[in-house]
Amino acid sequence: MSFIAFRDVGFRYGEQEDAGNSILRGLDLEIARGTFYVLLGPSGCGKTTALNLLAGFETPKSGSVLVEGRPVQQPGMDRVVIFQGDDSLYPWLTALENVEFPLRMTGRGAAERRSRAETWLARVGLANHAAKFPHQLSGGMKQRIQIARALVCDAPVLLMDEPFGALDAQTRTILQDELVDICAGSGATVLFITHDIAEAIILADRIGVMRAGPGSAVKDEFELDLPRPRNRGSVEFAAIYDRIQRVLSEEVQKVVMREAAA
Repeated sequence: MSFIAFRDVGFRYGEQEDAGNSILRGLDLEIARGTFYVLLGPSGCGKTTALNLLAGFETPKSGSVLVEGRPVQQPGMDRVVIFQGDDSLYPWLTALENVEFPLRMTGRGAAERRSRAETWLARVGLANHAAKFPHQLSGGMKQRIQIARALVCDAPVLLMDEPFGALDAQTRTILQDELVDICAGSGATVLFITHDIAEAIILADRIGVMRAGPGSAVKDEFELDLPRPRNRGSVEFAAIYDRIQRVLSEEVQKVVMREAAA
């Protein structure tokens, strides 16, 4: 049994389905425990919708989303979401206190909260910044705090919606490389959303490319057996990039042609 499964999932806005309001139709996807799975696709294809369904923020109109065989019906502490921006950090709390916060909400004692938060701050390279407030930190540091806060509760599922999209290219590259090691050490199963092919190749064990919407689903999947750490300049990296680019370009072109005809 797959750890995470989307079974013939459909989602739309409104009760009656028409040509324009169907976001997902017949989405089938299975993710094994401990897998780093990346969803790629053109804008508007439903990548974020799929993540929101797994998070429990939305409910399928048809089909089912399962974690360990149980339907997802609402948000839960077993599925933690990291968003692109840093708005979810509490500006009145220090870095350490932000990481502690979910443990406080689950009733953990002060000593345990502090110990676990310090451990995860160290693992994301911020042990020396524990007393700083979010406004005193760079964008990359804030994202590290979000990652530490997500993992401090040992959540088995980590959901990431373009978390590095707002960062500069150099910081983004550094965090991509770090994230692989951090998640591998946590044992979490990851669903990561991006539109960046290179980012997907650096991070993923498997990549799913979605069709252009409306009524999107996974068009093709790629199993990555490149050794880690992955070399962005290698021949093997370029070869898998080219394969994915060809599949994705077909779907992006459909979006461009539809927008031109509108």
